[in-house]
Amino acid sequence: MARWLIVVIAVLTLFPGVATAVPPPPPNPGDDEIGTSRQEADAKAARVGELTSRLTAAEAELQRLTDDVAFKMELANKARVDLETAQDAAVRAKRDADAAGTEAAAAGRAVEEARAELDEFAAASFQQGSTMGSLSAYFGSTSPENLLARSQLLAAVGDSGLDALDDVERARSEKVNKDSSARAALDLANEKQAVADQAARDADAVRQLAEQAQRGQADQAAAIQGDKTRVEGELTRALTAVEGLEGQRAQYDQWVDDKRREEEDAAREAALGATLPTAPATGGTPVAVAPGGGVETVVARAMAHLGVRYSWGGGNYDGPTIGIRDGGVADSYGDYYSVGFDCSGLMMYAFAGAGVYLPHYSGYQYNAGVKVPLSQAARGDMLFWGPGGGTHVALYLGGGMMVEAPYSGSSVRIAPVRYGGIMPYATRLL
Repeated sequence: MARWLIVVIAVLTLFPGVATAVPPPPPNPGDDEIGTSRQEADAKAARVGELTSRLTAAEAELQRLTDDVAFKMELANKARVDLETAQDAAVRAKRDADAAGTEAAAAGRAVEEARAELDEFAAASFQQGSTMGSLSAYFGSTSPENLLARSQLLAAVGDSGLDALDDVERARSEKVNKDSSARAALDLANEKQAVADQAARDADAVRQLAEQAQRGQADQAAAIQGDKTRVEGELTRALTAVEGLEGQRAQYDQWVDDKRREEEDAAREAALGATLPTAPATGGTPVAVAPGGGVETVVARAMAHLGVRYSWGGGNYDGPTIGIRDGGVADSYGDYYSVGFDCSGLMMYAFAGAGVYLPHYSGYQYNAGVKVPLSQAARGDMLFWGPGGGTHVALYLGGGMMVEAPYSGSSVRIAPVRYGGIMPYATRLL
């Protein structure tokens, strides 16, 4: 037994890295580099804020101009309706004026005909009274009484003719007056039509100017939106750079801590003659490892729940569970009353099938196993994002693909690996 302990101690002394689970030191960016990166991100954020303010103002002005265009369009519609009404009135007035003119002309001809007939009757009567006597008045009568009656008859006929002529003249005057009124109405209708026509042209011109202003403002808003989108992209890249540097710094600090613990554990093992290294620290509840399946079991368990909804705080060793409230985005999607997985909950369930029981926090899961350079990641390794791996975790499937529970409103899915903000090391448990 003593000889075996001596061999173990010698091995640990000559090859101190044999029992280590700590990878080579990751990059350790300097404070100046991180500070410069943060300043760039702050500048981009300030620029996004400025463009957001400008865009808000531009969109408000665009809305005002849009409302103005709608108002001008309605005014143009009103002007066109008024023009149609004036045109109809002018058509009716012209028709009435034409009819009144025709009636006046006919009345004038009737007056002239009546006057001619009366003149002809008077002339014939006078002629008959001087040459034909009573023969013309009473066929065959020669008495003085008949002659007197004839004279009275002529007087009566003359009065009746004059009355008839007066009636025709009055009718002609009425027709002339009607014709005059109709033509005055036509002139007024034509005048109103001209005014309405000008109003319609003016309304169309004003509408076109409003639409031109609206299009110009829309182009301006679109340009600002384009600048905002571009700067937002730059901000995202800047934030990713900051997160990457801070992640590297956090990883380096963690490496230092792990290295110190490794050295302490090695010294303690050498002193006590321990034969096995301690379980790797997780920063939370220690990982419990029991006999179980391998990588394919882990992958199969994760893949079995493709399409299961994301639920923040959801998932445990037995499967999906109801999520919990976060007071924000998750609540807005109803995660707290929906059964599903979040990212670390999916990893808990997947690895439980292989006898590895992880805590429900990606930052702890990141430190649960051996760190492997990202370029050497293999199927079944866990990939992490954010400082200390505390933002997100997914299961690597190989070939640049992964399975994950991404975010509220989504579901468990297979997706290409996203390298923006990813930690430089994968974690291997099996």
